[in-house]
Amino acid sequence: MIPILRDDALIATADGFEVHLCLPWIRSLPLSSVSWLQLYLDGEECPVEVPGGDGWWFVQDRLAVRVRRPLRPGVHTVRASFRLLIPYLPGGPDAPLELYFEAERRVEAVGDAPWALAASAFNWTPEVIRADRPSTDIVVGIVTSGVSSVVELEPGQLWRSFPAASRAEAVELRERLDAAGGRVSVVGASLDDWLTPTRRRDDDERLEFLLPQLRTAHDVGAEGVRLPIGQAGYALLRRLQPVLHELDLTLYEELQGQQTPDTAPVARAIDDVATLDDSRIRLLVDTSMFMPALPVTYLAALAPSIPEPLLQRLTDAWLEPETLEGVVTHLRSGAVPPSAHALYMNLLVRFGRSPVEAARSILPLVRAFHLKFWDLDDTDDRASQPLRDLGALLRGAAPGFAGTLCSEWGGHEWLDASPTEQTRAHLSLVGAALQPSRL
Repeated sequence: MIPILRDDALIATADGFEVHLCLPWIRSLPLSSVSWLQLYLDGEECPVEVPGGDGWWFVQDRLAVRVRRPLRPGVHTVRASFRLLIPYLPGGPDAPLELYFEAERRVEAVGDAPWALAASAFNWTPEVIRADRPSTDIVVGIVTSGVSSVVELEPGQLWRSFPAASRAEAVELRERLDAAGGRVSVVGASLDDWLTPTRRRDDDERLEFLLPQLRTAHDVGAEGVRLPIGQAGYALLRRLQPVLHELDLTLYEELQGQQTPDTAPVARAIDDVATLDDSRIRLLVDTSMFMPALPVTYLAALAPSIPEPLLQRLTDAWLEPETLEGVVTHLRSGAVPPSAHALYMNLLVRFGRSPVEAARSILPLVRAFHLKFWDLDDTDDRASQPLRDLGALLRGAAPGFAGTLCSEWGGHEWLDASPTEQTRAHLSLVGAALQPSRL
């Protein structure tokens, strides 16, 4: 028998909870086929809001039944019952077949965030490189596996035709995601400034390099594209403005790692965005800026290549200025083995040291966040505390924020783990940490 209630059926929301029902039938049915739906939580009947209209209940989708009442954390008994009309089968001489379904299950409430959560296809980089299946299949699998219905794309990992993917390729992926109940949030654009080691692209060539990527983002159904902050520059942003409006896209300039809003050249780039004063050009903040401690798996991978005193300082005193000075001194000494250079450079580039509060001044320009994670070790709340701080900041300083918060895994450089399981577990941690009751 097809299960109606799965282990993740009970979802805590900002104003109550949802129960997600699986369709107990072999093909999609109209939403109008559902009637007499009743829901009980721990034996108490709940007033429900059921999606209706002319839509369809796709066989791989969950029907989200919404309840606006508080839900305590922990395990609950959920019972759901409803009638399902089968419009293509006769149930008598003058009526279609109508079946009664009921299911009961003990399930644990899963935290959900009050904002839209997404998963970056970048998380699956090891599988993309392994090339056991096409990259587009991996992207669609993010949705069909139930990890996330909203996906962020990396075109440089998707199509051999990059950076000028054909419209047919983009539309095909969009249609496959639509059929699976998914959509694209942001597309990671690339701006290759150098043609050769000695020749840079001029402004016209830079524009021509970006334009096909913007069209691809539009064709795949994305709402925006992103670039590193300051890379485009004011002049190119001005030239891109009419294109962004024409294609209904937002360009995000991304801050991450050691970058901070108050230091040049980041501050100048933020001023450019503010000066343009265009809703189609906004900021994206990566939470790698907000790291109270270094990932334990990273420290374990780095340990064989650095002296014990430096390792101890990185472990116990990441936020102290002297620690970063020691990192730079050790690098300049030439003592870092060449095989560890790329791993070591994370300390100077990818791992930030700012408090979440540092983003307050730029929040009016921010419309998206990357929720960067490296591993799932939450010792001393090193992973969850920045998320709780971010949730508190958004609720207090940007209560109308409606942007996307995207899970992005940066630890696959040193951590051999399943991208699907890592991302699924991270999104669960995110949902719990962003709950108002946890703040």
